[in-house]
Amino acid sequence: MRFSPTQKGASRTLLQPLRTTLANSRLSPRAFSKSEPRRSIMNMHSAPAKPRGIVAVRADASGDMKNILTNLQKDWQAYKDTQAEKDKEVENRFDDVVTTEKFDRIDASVSDLQAAVDQANAKLAAFEMNGGAEGERDPEYSESFRAHMRKGDVQAALNKGADDEGGYLAPTEWDRTIIDRLSEVSPMRQIADVQKVGKSGFTVLINQGGTGSGWVGETDARPETTTPTLVAFTLGNGEIYANPGATQQMLDDSEIDLESWLAGEVDTEFAEQEGAAFVAGNGTNKPAGFLSFATGGVNANRNPLGAVEVLPAAGAAVVTEDELLDMIYDIPSSYSAGARFIMNRKSMGKVRKLRDGDGRQLWQPSSQAGQPSQLLAHPLTEMPDMPDMTSGALSIGFGNFKRGYRIMDRWGVRILRDPFTAKPKVLFYTTKRVGGAVIDPRGLRVLRHA
Repeated sequence: MRFSPTQKGASRTLLQPLRTTLANSRLSPRAFSKSEPRRSIMNMHSAPAKPRGIVAVRADASGDMKNILTNLQKDWQAYKDTQAEKDKEVENRFDDVVTTEKFDRIDASVSDLQAAVDQANAKLAAFEMNGGAEGERDPEYSESFRAHMRKGDVQAALNKGADDEGGYLAPTEWDRTIIDRLSEVSPMRQIADVQKVGKSGFTVLINQGGTGSGWVGETDARPETTTPTLVAFTLGNGEIYANPGATQQMLDDSEIDLESWLAGEVDTEFAEQEGAAFVAGNGTNKPAGFLSFATGGVNANRNPLGAVEVLPAAGAAVVTEDELLDMIYDIPSSYSAGARFIMNRKSMGKVRKLRDGDGRQLWQPSSQAGQPSQLLAHPLTEMPDMPDMTSGALSIGFGNFKRGYRIMDRWGVRILRDPFTAKPKVLFYTTKRVGGAVIDPRGLRVLRHA
């Protein structure tokens, strides 16, 4: 959990100080709320804002992480003890409201503390995956870009990023920062395969098998056998945009870090839109979510390898251990090594209460930094855009998403500085092209409630 002094300096925009207070072994639910109002442009004088749903962690936050993990283990033990009390009350047909309130409070605390661990792990993983302490690759262009964003001056060094619409490609460092922050906020980016592409589409050749073979003697003839069939599967992409604005006087007079502020505004909007599309997008001007490839979905017939198989849950709003085990053992063994569960927070709350025949919880919290929570010995990722456990819903996914789902990033974030549309504000029209689709449905499963 510790970085060198050079890495600490480079990671300053990614790993902010831990500001969340642990009160009674609980993190503030507000730290994880997705309903926080959009930040006002008048708050730009403050430090760069963090994306919603993110708990900031220092680069040297090993002590803080140790405290969080310690409190998580304590609350988890209290959770199990309180659940045992509730079980006794149910057996005696008695419901103590005090015990119920205590149980709900500890349950919320466990959720918040586990979310803090998951977000800290995501930040560190994003930092390591995207270059760490690399310096600026093109200082001249970066400086010209900053000047243009603030004053609108077009310098010769900036022309290499120009196109016929007057937009400019953001410098490599700024583009990398956006990808870093999206990796922190979007759970699908953390578990899926992410590739950068330079064209509007991306074609995958899928091997449908069909290679023939046979047994022969030493001198027997060896006729030609059948060859495998390759089918092209083309993945498109959509365009996502953000359009934050600031007055020209504020840009002229303030000492704000314009790039950090703009990156904070953009990653918040992009992450929320991407997260929903990667899960349930229909593929029209947006990524095709993996649920849309499930049997009966709008893209069920699109992949040459077939649809993502759907397994049934007998209950309309509950799930059992046997149904979760069916998901685990229904995928081929070659996909199981990297397989994980995904579900939203409400579903996690229900699954946390499940116990096996010996009374042990099926869900286990993180025990060390870098380790996710576990469900039946498989990692569990919280996916806010997954449906709740309701009648007919596809509430739980399981499988190897690194092999099953691919995200395509068209390289380069494009920015158009617009001082005319909303005077006296200057708008920064920012676009990014991204796509996503299931490329191998054989290692993915989803659960549908009755």
